[in-house]
Amino acid sequence: MDLITVEVGRRDSECIPKEALQRIISTLANKNDEIQNFIDTLNQTLKGVQENSSNILSELDEEFDSLYSILDEVKESMINSIKQEQARKSQELQSQLSQCNNALENSEELLEFATRSLDIKEPEEFSKAARQIKDRVTMASAFRLSLKPKVSDNMTHLMVDFSQERQILQTLKFLPVPKAPEIDPVECLVADNSVTVAWRMPEEDNKIDHFILEYRKTNFDGLPRVKDERCWEIVDNIKGAEYTLSGLKFDSKYMNFRVRACNKAVAGEYSDPVTLETKALNFNLDNSSSHLNLRVEDTCVEWDPTGGKGQDSKSKGKENKGSGTPSPKRTSVGSRPPAVRGSRDRFTGESYTVLGDTAIESGQHYWEVKAQKDCKSYSVGVAYKTLGKFDQLGKTNTSWCIHVNNWLQNTFAAKHNNKVKALDVAVPERIGVFCDFDGGQLSFYDANSKQLLYSFKAKFTQPVLPGFMVWCGGLSLSTGMQVPSAVRTLQKNENGMTGSTSSLNNITQ
Repeated sequence: MDLITVEVGRRDSECIPKEALQRIISTLANKNDEIQNFIDTLNQTLKGVQENSSNILSELDEEFDSLYSILDEVKESMINSIKQEQARKSQELQSQLSQCNNALENSEELLEFATRSLDIKEPEEFSKAARQIKDRVTMASAFRLSLKPKVSDNMTHLMVDFSQERQILQTLKFLPVPKAPEIDPVECLVADNSVTVAWRMPEEDNKIDHFILEYRKTNFDGLPRVKDERCWEIVDNIKGAEYTLSGLKFDSKYMNFRVRACNKAVAGEYSDPVTLETKALNFNLDNSSSHLNLRVEDTCVEWDPTGGKGQDSKSKGKENKGSGTPSPKRTSVGSRPPAVRGSRDRFTGESYTVLGDTAIESGQHYWEVKAQKDCKSYSVGVAYKTLGKFDQLGKTNTSWCIHVNNWLQNTFAAKHNNKVKALDVAVPERIGVFCDFDGGQLSFYDANSKQLLYSFKAKFTQPVLPGFMVWCGGLSLSTGMQVPSAVRTLQKNENGMTGSTSSLNNITQ
């Protein structure tokens, strides 16, 4: 009985569901990734300690060499001052000494002459000699000399007292390192393709000179990783406690940020890194399905009249007879390989169209389009993947767009399901496209002023793709943009379109 119980218990203990084992494996794999990431962080930190220690030692040598150099300069200057003072006093005393020697020599000669004159017997000659002696004594330099030295031998005014400086040098120590700042995620703002990062010091430090902000793009939430990460970008010499990075392209889901404080000599530790979400719609143009007469490269499309060789001439105009888009003359010179030209999914006929390569299935998204000045005709909008290869944007119930026509006559209109609504506004330099998939709204804006041009309301039942039509000219796209704050505000305040506009709205697909 005991053997059976043991055997059953053994079987029960060994009977682990496959799903549970997969969860265990997944947990172990995630833990291994975390440990490996931490090992990479430790190795990176160890390498940083070695490199930073070498840098600090080198900087210390430079500082002391600079101090020695300053002391040598001060010493040389003081030595020169002492030598100059010595030379000045010596010159004054030498000059005075020379004058005294000359006066003494003249005085001794006069004394000798006077002594000899005492022996003259003739009164007249004696009187004459006496007068000469008197005149010479009156003019003698010995009686005009100052018998006081012009300078003293005192040099104490050039003595130095380095006791205070010596005390300062003896108290030399490492400058206190600034504490790590604290980034406040609540005060950080991601909007209008800009990121504002705000931080504060844990305690007041009046020796802070500036801050250094570092950031990098990543697709991983949470703490920064060492492996498979981009290098940190650096913004130096920030004087305030916040900084705004503007004009960004949000081509990653997140951005890591960290900041450090610096005084005049040393930088402190980095703050704890903060990860902010910067997800936005990034897409390129899908060259594989674009019309043969379009030259496509990433986010640019241009009309190419040399690309129509091999098109089925019978198909031209069948689907779009009477189209408002003229049929330009095309040459027979082809620039694409036959294999690509023959793609069954490529737009053809008068559907001079190219779609984006990324489908929108949910959320709110925004991108901008700029047309070349010589562009004769173009459309900007969205379409379902099922848009036919002969279909033009806005002429089917699977596409929505605004259309600009600068050929023969200038027109600006919204199009959907072959219905047209003329727009009584100026064509902007750049057009902003806002797609709210879940809310069923497609709006077009003047990208500069954020003026609303037109808005479609439709219940999207399939993923949509950004769509573009070009004839004679070109378009350039700006993607990786978040919905501008002004557009969000306008969307909240918008109360629907007018009666004449509603004919294109409230359409369920």
